[in-house]
Amino acid sequence: MYLIVTRAFPPELGGMQSLMWGLTKEMSKNFMIKVFADYQENHKEFDKNENFSIERVGGIKFLRKIRKAQLVNEFLKENKVKGVIADHWKSLELINTDRKKYCLIHGKEINHPKGSFQNKKIIKVLNNTDKVIANSKFTKNLAIDIGVNENKIVVINPGVNPVKELNKKSLEKVESLLKIKTPRLITISRFDKRKNHEKIIMALRNLKQKYPNIVYICVGNGDELENTKYLVKELDLNSQVMFFNDITEDLKDALLAKSDIFVMPSIIHKTSVEGFGIAYVEAAQYGVASLGGKDGGASDAISHDKTGLICDGNDLNEIYSSLDTMIENKKYHVFGKNAKDYVSKFQWEKIIEEYKKILN
Repeated sequence: MYLIVTRAFPPELGGMQSLMWGLTKEMSKNFMIKVFADYQENHKEFDKNENFSIERVGGIKFLRKIRKAQLVNEFLKENKVKGVIADHWKSLELINTDRKKYCLIHGKEINHPKGSFQNKKIIKVLNNTDKVIANSKFTKNLAIDIGVNENKIVVINPGVNPVKELNKKSLEKVESLLKIKTPRLITISRFDKRKNHEKIIMALRNLKQKYPNIVYICVGNGDELENTKYLVKELDLNSQVMFFNDITEDLKDALLAKSDIFVMPSIIHKTSVEGFGIAYVEAAQYGVASLGGKDGGASDAISHDKTGLICDGNDLNEIYSSLDTMIENKKYHVFGKNAKDYVSKFQWEKIIEEYKKILN
């Protein structure tokens, strides 16, 4: 049996939740699994359909962490458990066991100055595990830089499930919304500084001169949404930018499938960094090319000049020229086709084999 201890788990939505859900589902096909997860509203309906046990822990964040660790420690004493897999170093911090411990790392949660109080806590936890599982080569190098023992780190990219069939009504709705607009750029993410919506919109102002029917689709919510909308208005780009939030999964998938380039040239903002970028992989599944940033783990998800391009997200000229290169002569079609072939290596059934190697 393996325990999965996680703060992020469905029915809550998000990238981390999808990662831990996919990993748990795939592991449950190979091993006995028990999950300790944070309490979520409507979890009972969700949990009862699963073939593994999910124990939910509620309460305020600090006390929840202590209570969950107590429950895990008690379970470890009373049951035969081969190992504990955690979504975050904080999930392992209070767990005392001689069983094997594995901790996933993602990027921004370990990105604290070397020697700082937080850094020392992170190093203490991670160097006391059997394996640290980095989501990309970038995150592995970041971990080494902050003091994690290199011999403990293995890179395993996040997995994805095969895409489901697109909803016909949603596809029709997208076509009626976009009509003749082309080329179609899209970003599906939270609106925060590191995602770099601002520079994409500034590049769009110049691209509009060359491609008058261009459209940029923004799907998501977040702290920078209002600032982004204000910039669109200031640059007179209301006809070129479309905002969507709180939409159905079917409509989101249809918007992505009907786009030409997924655009997210991420940057490092303070300690916030794009450790991998599962969104590039999701776009590739629909045959959509991507533009990613060099600062972060995008190069694990995008094969440069094959499935898309990697650029310097801090350089506006580079974002513009990269997009222009992809749009001119419709090079994004070639990249998109390559992306659809390339993405099969990220299927969970293949990714789980990497986990099996370290667990066994």
